[in-house]
Amino acid sequence: MKKKVFLTRTLHDFALKELKKKYQIEVHKGKIPIPQTKLRSKIKDVEGLICFPYDKINKDVIDLANNLKVISTYSVGFDHIDTKYAKEKKIRVGYTPEVLTDATADLSFSLLIDVLRRTSEGDRIIRDKKWKVIYGAYDYVGFDLQGKTLGILGLGRIGKTLAKRAKAFDMNIIYHNRNRLSKSKEKSLGVKHASFERLVSESDIISIHVPHTKETDRMFNMKIFRKMKKTAFLINTSRGKVVNEKDLVIALKKKIIAGAGLDVFEQEPIDKNNPLAKLQNAVLTPHIGSSTKETRAKMAEITVKNLNLGINGKKPIYSVGY
Repeated sequence: MKKKVFLTRTLHDFALKELKKKYQIEVHKGKIPIPQTKLRSKIKDVEGLICFPYDKINKDVIDLANNLKVISTYSVGFDHIDTKYAKEKKIRVGYTPEVLTDATADLSFSLLIDVLRRTSEGDRIIRDKKWKVIYGAYDYVGFDLQGKTLGILGLGRIGKTLAKRAKAFDMNIIYHNRNRLSKSKEKSLGVKHASFERLVSESDIISIHVPHTKETDRMFNMKIFRKMKKTAFLINTSRGKVVNEKDLVIALKKKIIAGAGLDVFEQEPIDKNNPLAKLQNAVLTPHIGSSTKETRAKMAEITVKNLNLGINGKKPIYSVGY
C-alpha cells in the first residue's frame, strides 16, 4: 500500500511524476489558498504534506494529522507553519532556501533601479498616452545609483548577494544584522556594519531581508520613516508584515520618504482598493521574488527531496528544528 501525500497546490509535471511513482497523491485544484476546512479534512490520514507559503499549518491543523511524518513547504519562509508544535509531534519540516537567493536578490535590485530611475512610471506614461513633449532639464528626473548608500537590513544569503550586485554599481553599502560578520568577510563583500539607527538615518536606499517575527512585526512604521532621509527609498522583498502599510502610504503621499519598491504585502493578493496601487512613487510586484523558470523548478526538486526524506524518518535536506 502506497503512502498518502497531499499537495495544497500543483507542482511541476516532473515533480508530480516522481511523486506518483512512490506515493498515492492527491492535489488540491480548487480555490487558492486551500480552504482550511478542506485542508483539515485531507490531512487526517496522510503521511506527507506539500504546502505553500500562504497555507496556514497551525496547531489545530497539525492536531488533526494522525499519520503525518513530514511537512514540505515550497518556500524559503516557514512562518506559516507552527514548527515548534510540529517538532513536539515528531513531524519533520522541510523548506527551500539557498536556491532562490540569486532570483530574490536580482528582483530586489531591479526594484531598486526601477524606483530610482522611475522606469515603471515611464512605462505607464507612455501606455496611458501622457507623453506629450520631450522632457526638459528638470522634468521627470530620477536618481543615479553610483555613490548612493545602500543599507541592507539582514545580511543573510540574499542580503550578501544583493551587496555584490550593488558593489558592481559603485554603491556604498552598510548593513545591520543580529550577528556582525568578521572583518575579513566585511572586507571581501565591501560592506560596513552599522547600528539600526545609523542604517535608517544614513541610507539612501534601505533593502529589507529579515523574516517576519514578533521583533520585526511592522518595525518599519511612521517613527522609522520620519528618521529616514526625505530622499530615501524603501525596498522590501522579505515579508509584507515587516512594514506598516498604512504608515508607508502616508509617508509616500506626504513625501516623508521618496519612494518604495515592494514585492510583498500585509495582505496577498492585495485588495483592489489598496492605496499603494495608486501611488506613482511606489513600484509593486506580485510576490515574485523566486519567480524564475530555473529557480521554481529547483524549488520543486528540493520540495520533493525533502518530502522523500521526511516521510521515511530522515532529516530533510533543508530542515527546520527536527
